[in-house]
Amino acid sequence: MTKVNSDYLDTPPLGWLLPRHLTWLRANGVPMDAIIQPEPVRLAHGFRAHDGRFDHDPSGPVWFVFAARDDLVFWRPKADELATWTGRSFALGEDVIDDTSTYLLDGHLHLFQHPLAWLRRNRDGIVIINWSLAFDRLRDCPRIEIAESLLPTYRKHMQPARMPQLRVLREYGKAAA
Repeated sequence: MTKVNSDYLDTPPLGWLLPRHLTWLRANGVPMDAIIQPEPVRLAHGFRAHDGRFDHDPSGPVWFVFAARDDLVFWRPKADELATWTGRSFALGEDVIDDTSTYLLDGHLHLFQHPLAWLRRNRDGIVIINWSLAFDRLRDCPRIEIAESLLPTYRKHMQPARMPQLRVLREYGKAAA
């Protein structure tokens, strides 16, 4: 179970879902289990800063909040925006990447394009927030199942950010053919 280490994080004030939020989520096909487990979806008000981090502002729009290991992930459905509190999370739901049960019995890590699709599937997979970290975080996954709409983005980012400069070493002492 994902639990935010509150001693480690100075978190913004978080509220509970109101009936209108529950109604919206349920009307959009989100099962109740996905709303409350492993941690309940919470609410916060604020804005997404230029660096992708969340800025708390009581007069700002409402965001859904999901607990991560050392971070909080914020989702604003109306603007289809994602943000993080500390910048440590690269994906929503990333704890499943290292969970061996994800890959048992020919299982796959599911990559979703939108948080709503992720929630509809009971948080069974991830939604990538920071694609620049995707290669390093996903390259050891044995099997990935991806939303078709994400395939071009996946192919673009699933390569190392840098490769070493290569020089060919001439071998001496070989007989000329």
